[in-house]
Amino acid sequence: QVQVVESGGGLVQAGGSLRLSCAASGSLFSSIAMAWYRQAPGKERELVAIITPSLIANYYVDSVKGRFTISRDNAKNSIFLQMNNLKPEDTGVYYCGTANARTTPWGQGTRVTVSS
Repeated sequence: QVQVVESGGGLVQAGGSLRLSCAASGSLFSSIAMAWYRQAPGKERELVAIITPSLIANYYVDSVKGRFTISRDNAKNSIFLQMNNLKPEDTGVYYCGTANARTTPWGQGTRVTVSS
């Protein structure tokens, strides 16, 4: 089973950028589709982006298309989320996990705060 630790969050002004990282454990990492999720204050957790084991990013939620890029390094058991042109509505706690939200183990997440 994959376990994850997220990092890279912080406080940034609108229009700024952040790069989130996720270190994953587990021998099956390179064969699993991975994802980034986020939970805004007072809202349910939502799927942000998915990347397949073959490094193809195959899903982005509409609100981040053209601004966020998901990537992975299978040799380092890591996934990343490059976030550009950040908006206040991107504020929340970001989590990485497998692409199956019903079964993925959750880490502590990393908090992103975008000020206007």
